[in-house]
Amino acid sequence: MPASPARSFTRFNRLPVLTPDRSLDHLTLSFLKALESEGKFTGEIHADFPTRLINATDNSVYQVMPTAVLQPKSRDDINIVMEMAGREEFNEVKITPRGGGTGTNGQSLNNTITLDTSKHLNKIRDFDAETGLVKVEPGVVLDQLNAWLKPHGFFFPPAVSTASRATIGGMIGSDSSGKGSRIYGKTSHYIHDMTTVLIDGTDFTTPALSASDAKEIMAREDRVGALYRMVHDEIFPRRDQIKAIFPEMNRGLTGYNLKESVSDQGDMNLSFLIAGAEGSLGMVKDITLRVIPLPKHKAVSVVRYASFDAALRHVGTLVQFDPVAIESIDDKVMKLAEQDESWHMLGKLLGTDTGTVQTRGFNVVEFIGESADEVAAKQAELAAHLAANPSAEHAPIGWVQATDPAQIAAIWSIRAKSVGLLGNLEGKRRATPFVEDTAVPPENLADFIAEFRALLDAEGLDYGMFGHVDVGCLHVRPLLDMCDEEDEARLRRVSDAVADLTKRYNGLIWGEHGKGFRGEYSPIYFGPELYDSLRRIKEAFDPEGQLNPGKIASPYSKNIPITAIDDAPMRGQYDRQIEEKLRDEYLNATRCNGNGACFNWDLMDPMCPSYKVTRNRIHSPKGRAGMVREWIRQLSVGTDPMNQDLAVINARDFSHDVYEAMAGCLSCKACAGQCPVKVDIPEMKSRFLEAYHTRYKRPVKDYVIASLEALAPMMAVAPGLFNALQSIPPMPWIFKRLIGLTDLPKLDRKGLKSALRKRGIARFKQTDLDALTPAQKAKAVIIVQDCFTTHYDTDVLLAHVDLLQTLGYQVFVPPYRANGKAMHVKGFLKKFDYLAQQNDIVYGKIAASGVAMIGIEASVTLTYRQEYTQRLHDRPDYRVHLFHEWLSAEITEGRVTPPKMDNGVNINAPASLFPHCTEKTSIPDVGVKWQNIFAAFGLTLTTEKTGCCGMAGVYGHETRHQETSRELYDMSWKKKVDATGTQNMLVTGFSCRCQVKRYEGAKPQHPVEYLAKLIIN
Repeated sequence: MPASPARSFTRFNRLPVLTPDRSLDHLTLSFLKALESEGKFTGEIHADFPTRLINATDNSVYQVMPTAVLQPKSRDDINIVMEMAGREEFNEVKITPRGGGTGTNGQSLNNTITLDTSKHLNKIRDFDAETGLVKVEPGVVLDQLNAWLKPHGFFFPPAVSTASRATIGGMIGSDSSGKGSRIYGKTSHYIHDMTTVLIDGTDFTTPALSASDAKEIMAREDRVGALYRMVHDEIFPRRDQIKAIFPEMNRGLTGYNLKESVSDQGDMNLSFLIAGAEGSLGMVKDITLRVIPLPKHKAVSVVRYASFDAALRHVGTLVQFDPVAIESIDDKVMKLAEQDESWHMLGKLLGTDTGTVQTRGFNVVEFIGESADEVAAKQAELAAHLAANPSAEHAPIGWVQATDPAQIAAIWSIRAKSVGLLGNLEGKRRATPFVEDTAVPPENLADFIAEFRALLDAEGLDYGMFGHVDVGCLHVRPLLDMCDEEDEARLRRVSDAVADLTKRYNGLIWGEHGKGFRGEYSPIYFGPELYDSLRRIKEAFDPEGQLNPGKIASPYSKNIPITAIDDAPMRGQYDRQIEEKLRDEYLNATRCNGNGACFNWDLMDPMCPSYKVTRNRIHSPKGRAGMVREWIRQLSVGTDPMNQDLAVINARDFSHDVYEAMAGCLSCKACAGQCPVKVDIPEMKSRFLEAYHTRYKRPVKDYVIASLEALAPMMAVAPGLFNALQSIPPMPWIFKRLIGLTDLPKLDRKGLKSALRKRGIARFKQTDLDALTPAQKAKAVIIVQDCFTTHYDTDVLLAHVDLLQTLGYQVFVPPYRANGKAMHVKGFLKKFDYLAQQNDIVYGKIAASGVAMIGIEASVTLTYRQEYTQRLHDRPDYRVHLFHEWLSAEITEGRVTPPKMDNGVNINAPASLFPHCTEKTSIPDVGVKWQNIFAAFGLTLTTEKTGCCGMAGVYGHETRHQETSRELYDMSWKKKVDATGTQNMLVTGFSCRCQVKRYEGAKPQHPVEYLAKLIIN
C-alpha cells in the first residue's frame, strides 16, 4: 500500500515561492521567473494547480482558470508587476485584479495572471476626523473598515450584502452600492482620490479637479497629461449625447462612467472612469475615501402585503416619508429565513403569524435621525398614514416597528442573507446570479418586474426576489440547473430577453454588481459612437489589451473579442462531467455557490478558523469544496485529453492535494451552521478520508484518536498509571514524534461510580425507568455520558447531577457508551456507522420511556442529531438535548422555578459565557438560553463573541498543529482572557477549557459548575 504524502503541515500556509505546473504556457513561466529572479517583488507567487483552481471561481456561474496568482505584500509590488508587464517582451502577459472574490458576473475571472490584493494589502493607513478622510489599501474589507471607524463615530456608507468579505478594491472595481443608496450613493461618490497603477508601472492619481486644475494637468507632456487630454477630448464634446442616452437615476452608469468623469464646465474626476472598470484600465493601489458621521439613531418598520406586486407598487408611497432605505423581500426568501440562525431573534416581530391573509411580500423601511424622538416621529407618521388608509390601492395587510438594535440587526441580517438563503433551496436547480442587478427608474419597477416574471414563467423557471426597491434595483435570481444543457441554454435566452426588457424600461442591466462577462451588452446601452469612445479610452490606458481582457471594451485598434456570457467556461460544464453517484455522495462540494461567507474578516467570528490563521483560501470551506469538486471530477473522467492541466496533474495523484487541504480543517462544523448554503466540510472531509485511506496508509495518530473513546474506560481503571506514563521519558517523545500527539489531557482520578452512589444514584436499570409514573417521569432526567466529562472532567458531570437534584429532578445515568465522534472526524465511517446503529438501538429503547435525555459536551451531543442523521436511515425517534436547551424550556414552561440567589452571596462580577464553536453555530440562541437560565436564578450573564480557541477536540493536540493552535488562541480567546480573567469565565466546551488551562494555567468553569457551587454553597 502506498505511503501517505510526507509533506509537512506544521505551517500549512507556507508554500514554495514558485511551484509551477508544467501545463503553464512558456510566456507566463518566463514572466514569473523574471519577477522572482529580479528580486524586487516581495509578495507571493503561486503557479500551483490548487491555488489557481480556487481562484478560478467567484460567486457566479463561471470557472475560468488563471495562469498564476500573485499576492503583493506592498503597494510598490503592484508597480513592479505592472512595469514588468509593460515591457515589450511581456506585452502579451495578461493581468486581472481580484479582491474578495464575491463577484456575481465573473468580474475577476480570466485566463490571465490574477493579482490578489486581499491577503496582504489590507491596512487602514490613516484617518483624519476633521476632514472625514481615511486612507486604505485595496484589500481592506468593508466591515473591517466600518468596525475600525465606529469608535471615531464615522462609517463608509455603501452597504453591500457581502460586507464581511468584500474588499474596498473590489467595491471600486464594480462601483458597488447597496442598501441606502438613494441617500448615500455608490462607492465612486466617496473616492476623494486614488492611485491606480498603469500597465507600464506609472502611478495615475485621480483627485477631483476643477476645470483650471484639469487644464494644468492636460498641459503636461508625460503619460498622465496625455491620458487626461485624451479622456477630456472623448467625453466633453459628447456631453449632450451621454445625457440623452443614460437616464437620470440613482443606479446609473458604472464602469467607464462617461457621465460623471467630465462636467459641463470642464471639471474632471477620473475616479468615476476607473471605478467600475473592473481593473481593465489599471490596478488600484491606494485609496483615500470620504466617510461620514454615523447616524445616531435607527428604527425599522416592516410592512407586509398580500402580494409582492402590491409591495412594489406601494414603494412610491413609502418613499414620501423619506426613509434612508426601502428593501423588498418576497415570501420565498422569508420562508427560507425561518430556518436561519437569526430567526430566533425575530420571534413574532414580523407579524407573519397574525391575520387571515397570507403575507406574500415585505418592505423593510429604515429611518435614521439625530435623536430617538426624531426617529420615533418618522415611524409614527408612517404608521398613522397606513392606519388611516387601510383601503388605499396596494395598501399593506399589516406592519410592525422595531427600535431595539438587536431586532434591527436580525431583520437586516435576513435581507443580507437573501442570496445565500435562495442558494440553499433543495433540488437540482439552484438560485443563479446572472440577471439579478437590473435597475430601472423606480416608477417603472412594478411594471418592469411584472414582465420580468412573465418572461421567467414562460421559461418554466422558479425564482426569488429581493432588493433595493427605492432605487429601482430588484435582485431576481432564477433557479437553474447548470449541469443541464437545456438550463444552460436558458441562461442565454433569459439574459438577452432581460437586456432588451431593461432597455425598453429606460434602465440598465448592470445596476449594481458590475459587468464581468456581460460586457457584450455594452454596445446596446452605449450606442456605436459612445462605445467607440470606450474603446479608444481603453486603448489609451491599456494599448495591448493586457488588463482583464475580454471585459467591457477592447482597445480600438486591436481585434480582441469581448467574451460572451456563454463563451466563458462555466462550473456546470465541469460538474456535469462528474458521475451522478459521486455528485450525490459529495453533494456539499457542488452545492457551494462561491458566496464567500467563509472569508469573513472578523477574528471573533467562528467561521473559518483555518482560513483566518492562514489567509490561504485553499484552507477555507469554499476552497475545500472546490478541491473535492475537482477530485471527484477527475475520478469521473480519468484521462481527459481536452484538459491540458488534468493530463499534467494525473502524473501526481490530485487526492494528495485534497488531503493537504483537508488536513487543516478543525472539524468545528462552523461552516455547517454559518454557511448560507450549509456546506458541511467536516462531513465531506470524513467521506474523503475514508476513500483516501483505502489507497494510502493512515497515520498512527488517526487510529489512536479514533480509539480514544473505547480506550478511555480501560485507562480509567488506573488513571494515575496512565497519566504517569504520558510524562515518563521517552513516552512524551514517542507520543510527539512517532504518534504525532502532544500534551494530551490527563484522566480524572475521581471515580464516577462511587461519586454517583454518594448522590443516591444507583446502577442504571431500564425497568426502574419504565416503572416511573407519568408525574415522576416529568421530574426525571437521563444524563447521556460522553468520553470527556466522564473520564477527563468528572466534576462537570457531577455538577450537572448536583444542580438537577437541587432543582428536584431524579437523575438516571445509563452506562457509558462511545459516541463515535472521533471516528467520524478521522473518516472511519464503517466503524462509525456500526457504532451509531448500536447506540440508536440502546438509546431508542431508553428514550421510549418518555424521560428527557440530556448531554453535556456539545460536540458529542450534537453528533446524535447531526452525523447520525446524515449517515443512518430509519432511525428511532429520540433526541438528546443539550442541557441549556432542556433547562431553558423547563423554566419557560413553568415546570421548574429555580431559587433566586440571595443578595448576600458573594459574586465578584457578572459571569461571561464562552460557548463552544460547534454549539453556537449549530444552535445560535445558545447565549440567549443560558442568559434566560441565569436570569431565573437572579444572575446576570453576558455572552462573549469569540472565534475558535484553537483546540477543537483533538486538533490542538496533534503535533503538526501546535503553532496554528496557539495562533488561533492568541487571535481571539487570549484577548478575552486578558480583558476578563478566568475567574468568572464560563466555558461550555471541554476542549476550550483545556486550551485555556494549557496557556493560562487556570481552568475555567462550566456554567453548570458555577451555578451548582452558588446554590449548594
